[in-house]
Amino acid sequence: MSTGAEPVDDAVAPTRMTRPRSELVPIRGWAKALYAAFRVVATAVARVMWRFEVNGRDRLPTVGPYVLAPVHRSNLDFLLAGLAVPRRMRFMTKDTIWRAPRFGRFIESVGAFPVDRQNPDRGALRKAEASVANGEPVVMFPEGTRREGPAVTGLFDGPAWVACRQRVPIVPMAIGGADRAMPIGSKMIRLSKVRVVIGEPIYPDVPLTGRIPRRVVSEVTEQLNKELQALYDEVR
Repeated sequence: MSTGAEPVDDAVAPTRMTRPRSELVPIRGWAKALYAAFRVVATAVARVMWRFEVNGRDRLPTVGPYVLAPVHRSNLDFLLAGLAVPRRMRFMTKDTIWRAPRFGRFIESVGAFPVDRQNPDRGALRKAEASVANGEPVVMFPEGTRREGPAVTGLFDGPAWVACRQRVPIVPMAIGGADRAMPIGSKMIRLSKVRVVIGEPIYPDVPLTGRIPRRVVSEVTEQLNKELQALYDEVR
């Protein structure tokens, strides 16, 4: 199944930090304040409910954009990834959330944008690129959808594609315990220890100008896969 964030061209375009056309909803001042306030409250709740713990936060770039690439085992992962990172993030989110139009518009106003997981979605990739080009870190789940089990496999190239095109690092993240706190198919949230481990940033070895072969994108995805597996083995 395609995540919709799977690149479909054979090579990646040239210019560093290009600004692709996009329809990203601008984040207003009230939305930034709401995001910050919600993060404070949600972090306090997470520490009580899940004894929420983050390791490796010092590995995150403190300035400049990057692609955050977490494993995906639970609907809670979006929340947990946002709580683990001090900076405000943009999130590539499944488009089915927009079936509730008011809620869709609300989460879009605070930084989310939809991706069609059934078909290649160039628009979602352009929005991810535009986020990075605007200096905003973006969360993209390389597994595309929630998975079960200990193996991190079948990663899509979308996150690596954006990182290579925009010449920014990609940061692996493993989330342990979210699959117990809210398993696939469950609508209930359970008490369970949740721990996040952030890995070292992966800096794509790409030229500052010129086209980037698809092979390089695949190599970054393969490296990301290895790092995510090691982190997930550690955190489970």
